[in-house]
Amino acid sequence: MKSPTLVPCLFLACSALASGQMLPASDLFTDGGSEIRITFLGHSTLIISYAGTVIHVDPVSEYGDYRKLPKADIILITHEHTDHFDPQAINLIIKPGTAFVSNEAVQKKHGSGKSLKNGDSVTERGILIQAVPAYNTSPGRDRFHPKGRDNGYVLTLGKTRIYISGDTEDIPEMARLGSVDIAFLSMNQPYTMTPQQAARAAQVVKPKVLYPYHYGETDPSLLVNLLKGSGIDVRVRDLR
Repeated sequence: MKSPTLVPCLFLACSALASGQMLPASDLFTDGGSEIRITFLGHSTLIISYAGTVIHVDPVSEYGDYRKLPKADIILITHEHTDHFDPQAINLIIKPGTAFVSNEAVQKKHGSGKSLKNGDSVTERGILIQAVPAYNTSPGRDRFHPKGRDNGYVLTLGKTRIYISGDTEDIPEMARLGSVDIAFLSMNQPYTMTPQQAARAAQVVKPKVLYPYHYGETDPSLLVNLLKGSGIDVRVRDLR
């Protein structure tokens, strides 16, 4: 699989300099002749734009002014915790025809959309969306994210595969994801992974580009140091 190519500019950050506005930073990749722009709003809140399709991941009002952000063609929600599922933000970006994809608990609360269980998949606007497991394994922590309830997602955009881990620890199912170009790995104890767990997960998933996200007060430089010499391009963005 051909590696995604990063255009050497944080596009929205550059636009902010030109306009005098502080806009969210984003990284730009290319897949064949199409652009993949990933915009980093904060925590686990992302916007992925590809070939005219806008995908909002876990939109939460705390991390973006959704009155000013583009409407969603696809909304992905990993699970029902309030730092991932925010009906107010969703109402500001949903439009006729928006595909709403979530786990079962969120679908019931939202009242519409497609509910995916771990292992299910759906294709929306030519983008394959695979729901993958996300859960805690450390003793006593399964109360946060029990096995079988929540989703991570693997998105296939052209030839580029993006793994969004959701709230999880380093679980054995990561070994079955297949080739991954870009990965977002959550890193925030006690809810998700320690830097050591995230490093182990990265060595299993083997993405070309890795973003630690949902990292709260955890120092992401710890993960950077753990993965030195691994060949994985670890990029730290403001995703606390």
